[in-house]
Amino acid sequence: MTKPVIGFIGLGLMGGNMVENLQKKGFEPIVMDLNKDAVAAVVARGGKEASSAKELAAASDIIMLALTTSAIVEKVVYGEDGILAGIKEGAVLIDFGTSIPASTRKIGADLAKKGAGMIDAPLGRTPAHAKDGLLNIMAAGDKETFDKVKPILDQQGENIFYLGALGAGHTTKLINNFMGMTTVCTMSQAFAVADRAGVDRQQLFDIMSTGPSNSPFMQFCKNYAVDGVSDLGFSIANANKDLGYFLEMVKDLGTRAEIAEGTSHNLQAAFDEGMGNGNVPEIFDYFLKLEK
Repeated sequence: MTKPVIGFIGLGLMGGNMVENLQKKGFEPIVMDLNKDAVAAVVARGGKEASSAKELAAASDIIMLALTTSAIVEKVVYGEDGILAGIKEGAVLIDFGTSIPASTRKIGADLAKKGAGMIDAPLGRTPAHAKDGLLNIMAAGDKETFDKVKPILDQQGENIFYLGALGAGHTTKLINNFMGMTTVCTMSQAFAVADRAGVDRQQLFDIMSTGPSNSPFMQFCKNYAVDGVSDLGFSIANANKDLGYFLEMVKDLGTRAEIAEGTSHNLQAAFDEGMGNGNVPEIFDYFLKLEK
């Protein structure tokens, strides 16, 4: 595909920067978002605004979503003025968000009935990487459909991973986030326990970071627990949502993930304490004051 018409729904930190990157590369996207300032910024750079998802889909060769939950994705797809009502035969829907794999597969099947394709393509790295087209993209779906949109994904990502059948991207992202958020919770609690035990947090970091426990996540946790700098850029609310999705997926697979249940319990407890907008390493504050 050469310069297809791209429709983009969801102009948050990640989506807004992805659209800016596409515009820098000569695309003229059609966009939708509840944040009218974000829409206005795209229009000022030469983009267009759609009044409904149906209208956007009808005008687009590729529809991209960067939305926060599976429920919102389903609403945008299945609503009376939704994507399914307007999508063209041969068009492709790409979901860049973190969604429940079973929901992704259901949407893909319904799109196929209209002759349209779907790719789930959750993202790694940060909004800054999105602006520069340097994301990690975990893509899955029909190989022919993937090959069709790969040149566009290459405009947005430095590393494009093809993972197989539809839903495998979202599955991989949920596993990745389970591992990452569990690591952050574990390290944050380690700093909190050290504090209660009278162990200097900086010294704990100095010792642990010289061994195999060292990781970028440990650095993020140290930045907050020791230096008071919250710079991971991923909220407790989002982590809590993703762990919930992971547990739902695990249940659908007929098994249990007891470690994930513990992580989910801690994230939910911090969320209930009003900490949802804080970055995940800030769960250190919850652990620091936790009583038996």
